[in-house]
Amino acid sequence: MREICDAYGGLRLRINRVYSGALEESVQKFLEMLGKLNRAYLTALEEKLLKVLESEIKD
Repeated sequence: MREICDAYGGLRLRINRVYSGALEESVQKFLEMLGKLNRAYLTALEEKLLKVLESEIKD
């Protein structure tokens, strides 16, 4: 159970790092929906999209 909680917290942390009011509305909505998921993991596609956002925002 602890691992699930840690994974869920890590996902929220990743989402919070890239979320900004300055982002396009579609990107904001995508991140908001990821934050509302009732699971502690992302699908392969969700993971790829989040990684792209992370890389774009860090640059």
